Amino acid sequence: QPGRMWCHARMVYLPMGYLYGHRYVYRQAETDSVIASLRKELYPKYDNYNNIPWTKTRHWIAETDNYSPIPWVMKTLQNALARYEEWSIFQPFKQYVRQRGLEFCFEYMVAEDLQTNFIDIGPVNKVLNMISHFHATGGDLKHEKIVNHMMRAQDYLWIAEDGMKMQGYNGSQCWDTSFCIQALYEAQLLDEFPELTKKAWSYLERTQILSTKVSQGSPAYKYEANEYRLKYYRHISEGGWPFSTSAHGWPISDCTSEGLKATLCLLKTKTIQEALKDANDETSEEEDYDDVGVNDAGSILPISNERMYKAVNVLLTYQNEDGGWATYENNRGWGWYEQLNPSEVFGDIMIDYSYVECSMAVLTALVDFAELYPDHRREDIQHSIDKGRAFLKSIQRSDGSWYGSWACCFCYGIWFGVEGLVKCGEPLDSPSITKACDFLLRQQRPNGGWGEDFTSCYDKDYAQEGMKAYGDDGSGVVNTSWALMALSMAKCPDVDAVRRGVKYLMKRQLPSGDWPQEGISG
Repeated sequence: QPGRMWCHARMVYLPMGYLYGHRYVYRQAETDSVIASLRKELYPKYDNYNNIPWTKTRHWIAETDNYSPIPWVMKTLQNALARYEEWSIFQPFKQYVRQRGLEFCFEYMVAEDLQTNFIDIGPVNKVLNMISHFHATGGDLKHEKIVNHMMRAQDYLWIAEDGMKMQGYNGSQCWDTSFCIQALYEAQLLDEFPELTKKAWSYLERTQILSTKVSQGSPAYKYEANEYRLKYYRHISEGGWPFSTSAHGWPISDCTSEGLKATLCLLKTKTIQEALKDANDETSEEEDYDDVGVNDAGSILPISNERMYKAVNVLLTYQNEDGGWATYENNRGWGWYEQLNPSEVFGDIMIDYSYVECSMAVLTALVDFAELYPDHRREDIQHSIDKGRAFLKSIQRSDGSWYGSWACCFCYGIWFGVEGLVKCGEPLDSPSITKACDFLLRQQRPNGGWGEDFTSCYDKDYAQEGMKAYGDDGSGVVNTSWALMALSMAKCPDVDAVRRGVKYLMKRQLPSGDWPQEGISG
């Protein structure tokens, strides 16, 4: 059942299945110079692309790319399916079920396109969906769906120093904005910059998924109905916040949480309270507000309590049976699904897992929400927090660390683990907190900083010398920041260690106020 797969895997293999099932080949493949150059680059051992023995080379993989070796179960199934495709005895059955499957594949892609305003969940299925529509429309570049797809291709493109690149997402706008707002709130700067604060509020107001008049008037809103969510395996979307833009349409547990926390921070400011009061005293319509959601009088569009409640409902329904939270959906499958992973370069992609990062984000959002809205679903929220707190403690490693899955790696994971537990009421002298602090203190380098790189992720062990090549004498500003946030939240009694870490960051700051770009951290 495809709905039990992780949504990113599901949405990528959907158009791949469609294109393979139709045996789609670009009409000008043999004469197109770009394709010819790609074939030469990718298959340098063969002068003639058509002479490549695909059956014999099916399982070839460069050792440097073999991060997640294909399990023998999947290799066996691939070999069996190759015979299924070729042997004539299977053809009548194959043609019958394939036609039905291809019809559903295309119908499913149409739904995904409309729910995401032709952005799609990521760049791979965006391109493959577009090619699938190109096939279905007979190569009509003026067809409405092709035009809509082509207009959204630029959402993923950016120009770097060495040429054009394709991003792994259509941006991180909402994610970045949410953290900026929270940082400004903690620095007590929001009321000093009222125009910034009102624009940030209006951005979050219009970015909340399927929550504005505009988004509820779009084709995407139709798919929020139960019958369509069940048919296309979608979780509740209305009320969530995205990683990037509202148009993207996929809410995520931690993005919804950070968006909610940022909104709650803004709601506590004098600037927003006065702007909302002014809005209540006026009779302005939505069209009276400018592109950033502020009218001539300086008032803003409100975010109703009902919209806040829907955001919390999204978070509560995301919680898994183990007490943690995954990314886009609940954990719907089982561990053995990984035996069917066909990708060597990605591990653990077949189902959605509970993560320390997502779990901390949701828990802290629920705690913050409960402080401002103590009467809304009090028992449900407290029960969810208790389960989540137990989950965080259950996945802490024996050395006191947490494994971070979305960045490098243990400094990052510990920050989430510690902050999540402390916000949920864990005593600062509990074994979970003291063990985490001890782990970080053991990793602090002589210059006061912390450093690890991506090798921590695949070795699943702290990379002691990870930033030797990429940072400053083995330390990095990002790892150090994560470690300091964890130690500060835990009120670590070793104040000298914290002070040395802060001095390291101060030393590394550039005249512009920024910090240097170092090795990849996430």
